[in-house]
Amino acid sequence: MLLQEIKTRSPQKTIELVYSGNDYFLRLEELINESKKELHIQTYIFDTDSTGLRIVEALKKAANRDVKIYLLLDGFGSNSFSSNIVKELRYYGVNVRFFSPLFSLNSFYIGRRLHQKVVVSDGKKVLIGGINIADKYHTSSFETPWLDYAIEIESKVARPVQQICRNFYFKKRKVRKSKIEATIFDKEPIAVRILQNDWLNRKNEVQKEYVKAISNAQKEIVIVGSYFFPGRKIAWALKKASKRNVPITLIVSGISDLPFLRSASLYLYSLLLKYNIEIYEWNKSVLHGKAAVIDRKWTTIGSFNMNNLSSFGSIEMNVEVKSESFSEKFLLDLDKIIVQCTKITPETLKKRDGFFTRYSNLLSYFFIRIVVIIMTFFTKNRFLKSF
Repeated sequence: MLLQEIKTRSPQKTIELVYSGNDYFLRLEELINESKKELHIQTYIFDTDSTGLRIVEALKKAANRDVKIYLLLDGFGSNSFSSNIVKELRYYGVNVRFFSPLFSLNSFYIGRRLHQKVVVSDGKKVLIGGINIADKYHTSSFETPWLDYAIEIESKVARPVQQICRNFYFKKRKVRKSKIEATIFDKEPIAVRILQNDWLNRKNEVQKEYVKAISNAQKEIVIVGSYFFPGRKIAWALKKASKRNVPITLIVSGISDLPFLRSASLYLYSLLLKYNIEIYEWNKSVLHGKAAVIDRKWTTIGSFNMNNLSSFGSIEMNVEVKSESFSEKFLLDLDKIIVQCTKITPETLKKRDGFFTRYSNLLSYFFIRIVVIIMTFFTKNRFLKSF
């Protein structure tokens, strides 16, 4: 046992909070440049803009060093990825594949998308979060990057994550039943676990851990909720936490790349305020983060949105961190974000939302509910039939 603890205390075991903008992309390039044997990148969006082309160049250089590179992009999210660049990457030896094109005869699941954002280098380092590869997540002199987060880990958890990426790339239907977890020693023991959500493959870890953490909350719940449209289980857990007088803070986007979904979310504001949930809107850029801190000791960051599309359709991956010091660090950043947000109250909501707006939000809410039901129907039914 002592030997195991000494090995775990190796200074190479690290975990770091990563921010969208230069922080994320410098780390991404560093991972690519440091790779020696095998590199996996799996993401929803890979734009061939200036940021994307910079990453493409780094990949070509890595391929020239004989690094085996596997790039898996979502067939819908990255449908604008240049076919010429695909040919160029393959010429350099980079393996490129698109996940589940919409018109694939073998995989017609409208709601099942590769939504996870994962980078694994040599089975040693892993970068997991909600940040896609595109200019809008990067820093420019004119615009604030989309607000989002990731976590970089150097630990034994990287190897099983690498195997998960291999399985997805090579279409192997293998499901890991054991937990992917490790303890990293810094100022305190930090328990780290990789959570997957893939309903078709019987993985619903992210949603389960969200419900469990919210249900057990005693002191405080802080949620960063892009595309906030919670399903029944999470909504019920939040409602019960509110009845226990647990303070709940929700940080959402005041600017959205999906206006119709934002309109549907606005319909929920009145109900959320009735349950004493504090709502703060970020208006400096699109808020794209998917994260939570509960009781100042449990944190999760990743690609999982609080909606049924993430719960029952898309392939998602989050990192769960049990650590007071890590949670406090993240909360310090969120406090800075909240100061720059607009607080939503019943009074401000009444002033800005007239009858027509409320009616429009109501229609958007029911329309989105119907769309999500349709998008996840095929995946959920395929799941049930597979028993």
